[in-house]
Amino acid sequence: MGSMSIWHWLIVLVVIVLLFGKKLPDLGGDLAKSIKGFKEGMKTDDEKAAETKKAIDVDAKEKH
Repeated sequence: MGSMSIWHWLIVLVVIVLLFGKKLPDLGGDLAKSIKGFKEGMKTDDEKAAETKKAIDVDAKEKH
């Protein structure tokens, strides 16, 4: 009773797939979006200003 057999884990996996099978791909996409948003939120103002300046410089070069 103390250790879990492979059959126990297989049954748990089957139940999880049956319950959440249709939602698993959506979960992956949502997780990726939340991580990307978190990284964007962690950027400092200096990094944001540098990215904006780079974007403006690229736009200026494309127009000439």
